[in-house]
Amino acid sequence: MSEIMRPKYITFDCYGTLTNFQMGRMTREIFADRIPDADRMERFVQDFGAYRFDEVLGEWKPYAEVLCTALERTCKRWGIEYRDNEGMLYYNAVPTWGPHPDVIEGLSKIADKIPLVIYSNADDSQIMSNVQKLEVPFHKVFTADTFKVYKPRLAAFEAMIDSLDCHPEELLHVSSSFRYDLISAHLMGIKNKAFVARNHEPYCDGYGATKINDIRDLPALVGL
Repeated sequence: MSEIMRPKYITFDCYGTLTNFQMGRMTREIFADRIPDADRMERFVQDFGAYRFDEVLGEWKPYAEVLCTALERTCKRWGIEYRDNEGMLYYNAVPTWGPHPDVIEGLSKIADKIPLVIYSNADDSQIMSNVQKLEVPFHKVFTADTFKVYKPRLAAFEAMIDSLDCHPEELLHVSSSFRYDLISAHLMGIKNKAFVARNHEPYCDGYGATKINDIRDLPALVGL
């Protein structure tokens, strides 16, 4: 985004971008006895993330199934035991997670001036617990459960845009992930995009996203 603009809506990814998504921390704790080597643990965490991504690329399934199947596949690949449906430990923990430290401060400067919207790869039964912890009002909160389609599929962005009754160029989409959000947003014609550098994905040139350090940098992008 090369100049200050005032979008009709600012749309957000939630988990990882706004909510401190603690899959890595939990994995290091749960699998500490099975993968004691720190370097191997980081590879296991990365593989679990890769399988979660793979699980959302097909037809919609409940988020609990996404997590459990992805973890089972990761364990199978690594030749280690998958115990007692432990993927549900992650699913049950997600609604308890709060925002990154910068989020409430940054959003509070925008929320009463530009409508805020979330599209999250979550179940409807989970997301509002996380949204309430953001402490600002949101115009709309959509989930993959709402539309039965996960990001990064273009159908997710189509559903959001159609529901908001707007054009792609009227949005500013904000995410800490190119693979889940910003590449798809680019393909959908969402010109205005912000990449939040949370250190779990690298910045990717060529997709027209403005890099910001955290959500406290967001108000300046829209002249606030």
